[in-house]
Amino acid sequence: MKLSPADIEQALATLPGWSLVPIERGDALCKQFTFPSFFQAMAFVNSVAEVAHRLDHHPDLSISYGRCQVTWQTHDVGAVTELDLQAAALTQALQH
Repeated sequence: MKLSPADIEQALATLPGWSLVPIERGDALCKQFTFPSFFQAMAFVNSVAEVAHRLDHHPDLSISYGRCQVTWQTHDVGAVTELDLQAAALTQALQH
C-alpha cells in the first residue's frame, strides 16, 4: 500500500542520507553510498543483493568506482511502501 507523504517524511527522519526522489514510475527512496574502492562498493552491492533476496524485493542499483546508488520503490504500486522503508533500513544497517 502506498504511504502518505507524512508517513514517508517521518520515516526519512530515521534514515540518514535517504531522500524521496521522483523517478519515471513515481516516487522512490534513494541514497548514494561511498566507499574507498570499487571492490568495497561491489561487496556492498552483494550485501544489498542478499537483503533483496530475503525480502523478495529488488532495488535499482547504480555502481561506479567507490560509489553505489540504491533506489527502493514498489514498482507494481509505483510508490514507496512499508516494504521499501524496511529495505532502506536494512540497507542502511549494512554500512555499519
